[in-house]
Amino acid sequence: MICMGIDSAGRKAGIALMQDDELLYEVSLNGGLTHSETLLELADTAFRATGLSPAQVDLYGVCAGPGSFTGLRIGLALVKGLAFAHHTPCAGVSTLEALALCHPVQGTLISALDARRGEVYWSAFEGLESRRLCPDAAQKAEAAAEFCKVCKKPLFFVGDGASLCYNKVGPGEDVFLLPAPLRGSRALGVCLAARRMYAEGKTVPPELLTPEYLRLSQAERERREKLSAGEN
Repeated sequence: MICMGIDSAGRKAGIALMQDDELLYEVSLNGGLTHSETLLELADTAFRATGLSPAQVDLYGVCAGPGSFTGLRIGLALVKGLAFAHHTPCAGVSTLEALALCHPVQGTLISALDARRGEVYWSAFEGLESRRLCPDAAQKAEAAAEFCKVCKKPLFFVGDGASLCYNKVGPGEDVFLLPAPLRGSRALGVCLAARRMYAEGKTVPPELLTPEYLRLSQAERERREKLSAGEN
């Protein structure tokens, strides 16, 4: 099976290609440009570097959320464009699960992304197989810290929101914050999460891919606040 993974949920753009259990190609770019400027070119370079074509891809994986609303839409649109012509099955994966699969640990792993406004997107996973312990959530970092009080140790934090959660838990001999360059996302994790969904029969045709934002957009929040103020 040939699987392409695409990550555009955060500031970095990432592309990976796997054939069965072998990673053929992976690239990550954090050059300050928008994903609309870079993602298609990165995918084209991946195909040219490996000698593959979209027609040979058996499965597409893409981060469906949580993450940047615009970034998620760009990634989903690219996968739909690549997959539609060949009716290739697609997996809209959890960004947090893809992050966890890149950091297998003997213990509990907290995947956390900075959601701004004092919140994080977070979830928890356990063991080398990254077994999910709770659903993805958008909450204050204190909620993740409260969960950590009862989870198994050692405890590891990854993602660009990891330090927000770690600071609420506090340092300890069995609590670890991975170094910043090592706790980010990888497109490889998207491939691994997509393959897991494929094995569980959870893939969809490209036209049914949808984002999972977990919360309202800023515009929607502001509109709701104005409506609530008007009612008062």
